[in-house]
Order: sequence, then structure tokens, then C-alpha cells
Amino acid sequence: MTPVDADRPVLRDFGDGAFGVYVHVPFCATRCGYCDFNTYTAGELGTSASPQSWLEALRGELATAAAEFAALPSPTPEVSTIFVGGGTPSLLGGDGLAEVLDAVRADFVLAADAEVTTESNPESTSPAFFERLREAGYTRISLGMQSAAQHVLRILDRTHTPGRAVAAAREARAAGFEHVNLDLIYGTPGETDADLDASLDAVLAAGVDHVSAYSLIVEDGTALARKVRRGELPAPDEDVLAARYERIDARLAAAGLSWYEVSNWAANDAARCHHNLGYWDGGDWLGAGPGAHSHIGGVRWWNVKHPARYAERVALGGLPAAGWEALTEDERYLEHLMLTVRLRTGLPLATLAPTAKPALDRVVADGLAEIVGDHLILTDRGRLLADGVVRDLLG
Repeated sequence: MTPVDADRPVLRDFGDGAFGVYVHVPFCATRCGYCDFNTYTAGELGTSASPQSWLEALRGELATAAAEFAALPSPTPEVSTIFVGGGTPSLLGGDGLAEVLDAVRADFVLAADAEVTTESNPESTSPAFFERLREAGYTRISLGMQSAAQHVLRILDRTHTPGRAVAAAREARAAGFEHVNLDLIYGTPGETDADLDASLDAVLAAGVDHVSAYSLIVEDGTALARKVRRGELPAPDEDVLAARYERIDARLAAAGLSWYEVSNWAANDAARCHHNLGYWDGGDWLGAGPGAHSHIGGVRWWNVKHPARYAERVALGGLPAAGWEALTEDERYLEHLMLTVRLRTGLPLATLAPTAKPALDRVVADGLAEIVGDHLILTDRGRLLADGVVRDLLG
């Protein structure tokens, strides 16, 4: 990495891939015990920041970024995807999220078929909320379900009731959203196979066309990590996590949802999250909002985290970066390998370094991957050991 002056990322030019915009909404009603994202409750912020001051700063950052991009050698590409994440974007309400989309449109040109996603907490949604989002131009909804078991939600400090996520998904479909995702977390201490089956039953009953399922990771500094450290809860068991993943994959595949990335399943190509595919395929994106990360043509930067400090930096002019780096060729190769190998389309053999040939032969011989045409694709067993495959290929 080549860190330089933290105040001003030195941009080169856009790459050849897709261009997306990520907007980070840093507000949450409560803090989940497992979460280490850059989020803040109203009590933590006090009077230092609000949704209104955040939105004003967001508009300023978007305008500044558009001006910076206009000075690059190639024209700013059309925005092919927008993803509003958090935090809890649905706390802004339908009108607030409409303003977010209007703020992006004010400074960037959206492709005619742009995918526009927002994350939502099931408890802060309603039929009217989804109807307003459709009217505003959103095309995709991602709902945090995590589990259908009340005791699992309690351990995760999730506040929604078990049935609310399914009801919200149905409301989104009724409002006209073709593409709706439900997020699951598996491997929570106390979760049983029956709990997971009930969660999968609920997901499939909701009629969604996309599911994301992530194993529980105990992140340092979280309430969950403190409970595990004190012995109040057991750490997730690796063998249990592997068995749960296989259970999820089998149920979703039988229902017509195919994996396209190790932790993501979709009913068809259109149902895939194309914004995330932009990350995995090495595209460019602007990350706007406190703590958001951006990547343009091999230059990456990250914003100051606290909403009040973020607004102050935007007001001073320039991008509100806390730091930046220009990736070396070796670093870009590493990231390409780490991300692309997780995709069902696989890793193009032509992009592998010549020194990786012995490791390539080894992972194929071990049954972790197979060569299909000119791509290396993980087997079912290889998906469970994807990080190990990457380490092998890097030698």
C-alpha cells in the first residue's frame, strides 16, 4: 500500500468495470450485540448529529465527489447500482430515503436500468413505506431477518419479532418490488438445527428471490465478544457452522435458489445483487457517508467515522477522507483472487500468477476446486474452505 496525504486522495482515473454508489446511514435505534459496524444510537450522538445534518453533509460530499471525478481523464460513468446501507436506513422513513436517492441523482447520472437497493429493519417498515420507495425509484429491498427463533434474536440483541421479517418481505412484494432479499445469520450460540430449519421455512414462505446467509463472527469490541470472553456464551463451533452452511445450501437449492457467491443465493441472474457483484468483480464505487469506503481505479479511501466530524470535514471542502492508499499491483492481484474465487463464475485461470500452478494442481487434486473451461470454480467442499484455497493459491 502507498498511504499518502490523508486529506486528499489523489485519483488516477476510472477503471473498466461497473460504477456504483454506496450511501452509509449511520443511525440505529439500538445497538445489536454482535455488530461492529459504524453505527450510532440517538443516545450516543446526543445533539452532535442528526439525520438532517447527515443528509446536508451527504449532499455536500456527493457534489464534491462529482467535481473531483469531472477532473479525471475519462468521463464519469453512469451509476449502474446504488446501495443504501447502515446502520438502519429505514429509520429515515420513505420520504427520507427518497431524499437520499434525489441527492445522488442531483450530481450523478443513473443508468436507465440502475439497481437501487436499500437495507431495512423489518420493524421500521410498513406497506406505505414500501410504496413510497417504489415511487421514489428504488428497485430492491434487503431485510435483516437473522433468525425466526425468538431466543436466537434475543442473543443477537435484535429487536424485531420473528414473524415480522416475513411479513415485511410480503409487503415489499405487494408494493411491486420484484427483488427482495432476506439476511440470515447462522451459528448463534443456542441455535439448533430445528431453529435453522424454521428460519429457512420462513424465508421460503416469504417468496423472496434472494437470500444472504452469514456465519456468526464474534467481532472484537462487541457486547457478544465480551460475553464469550467471560464464558457466558460459547464461541461458535466451526464444525457446526460447516454443517449449518450445507443445510442452508441444500434447502435453498431445492427451492430453486442457486449460490452465485459463497454466502449468497438467487433465483436467477436478475435477482443477484449487482451492487455487490461490482465489489467482487473489481469495479469502482463511491462510498458516501461517515466511515464509508470508496475505490476508483486502484485508489481507495475511507471517510472519517463520526457523523459530526464527517459533517465538519465536508463543510471544509474536499472529500471527507480519514486516509487513503494507492494499491500496488500485488495488492490488486491479492484482492482479485480473494474476491473472485468466491463467485460461482470462478477465477479466470489467465489471471493466476505462474507461481500459483503447483497450488492450483493441489487444490484441484484435493477436491476443493475444479477447472471448468478456463475458470477455476470451487466445489461444494471448497466453498467451506474458500479462505484456505486463497491461501494455497497465494503460496
